Amino acid sequence: MLTHVTGEGRRQMQRYLAELAPDVIHAHDVHGLMVKGMQVPRVFTVHGFIYADTLLHPRTPRIRSWLWKRVETAGWADQPHIISISPYVRERLAGFTQAVIHDIDNPISERFFDIDRDEQPGRILCAAGISRRKNQLGLLRAFQRLVEQGADAQLRLAGGVNEEAYFQAAKDFVAHTGLGQRVVFLGKLPYEAVREELRRAAVFTMVSLEENSPMAIEEAMAAGVPVVTSNRCGMPYMVRDGESGFLVDPNDAEDVAARLGDVLSDPARRAEMGQRSREIARDRFHPARIASLTREVYLRAVRDFRRVHNRAAL
Repeated sequence: MLTHVTGEGRRQMQRYLAELAPDVIHAHDVHGLMVKGMQVPRVFTVHGFIYADTLLHPRTPRIRSWLWKRVETAGWADQPHIISISPYVRERLAGFTQAVIHDIDNPISERFFDIDRDEQPGRILCAAGISRRKNQLGLLRAFQRLVEQGADAQLRLAGGVNEEAYFQAAKDFVAHTGLGQRVVFLGKLPYEAVREELRRAAVFTMVSLEENSPMAIEEAMAAGVPVVTSNRCGMPYMVRDGESGFLVDPNDAEDVAARLGDVLSDPARRAEMGQRSREIARDRFHPARIASLTREVYLRAVRDFRRVHNRAAL
């Protein structure tokens, strides 16, 4: 991927865009790095930090991270306008770019806001690609403690397999701890199946080690599901601790188990948290709001580009 971003892939992308002659280029993640230097009004949305994610890669993580950081920081420095999907992103961009930074959350489909809830008590949902970064093994350890404490619960893990060896380790853990009747690996689900899982979930959880602003959390909130998630990176900017869910230490199985238990054992509190989640999601993540804010960024990008280039022509 790195050579594609810096080599022929980038040149092909720029040739195509030059022929297209758009009024504005809005690029995301690695594609934003590929339009570096183009003399067109540009907007770049940062969804993630590849160099940080790469530190959790099973092979040569430090070298990979160092290379990606050089490419990413050079790309940020070139951007005139950056959309930050989380205050966490804005914090990590500090010192690397002079871009105008616009704070706009990720949008999610309207269909997640109209889910008619029919929760099944004890049903825990996690939706994330299975990998070290998403920390499903940490969640399974917490779930084991929850069951040992007497909770009548089921853990449903949705998501494709990003790391086969890690997936096998998770399945081995389930087998060795006797949780096979309580843990379901759902695989990668189609859109409607995700909505159905959220309709029935009592609580949504994601205890990742590195995230910016997971759309799975936004979708759960829009559906009115309380969320238990990590107290690091961008996740604390999404969930209000004790109000719409709980923040936990992803490396502390006891902490995760305790908070999941708190939500599952108190139906009234669970309903209040779910309602608050839905209110926050409608205010922040609804696509109509995001579209309006993004349009304003496009107009600003065009105005700034014209002003700079008109000045240069004098």
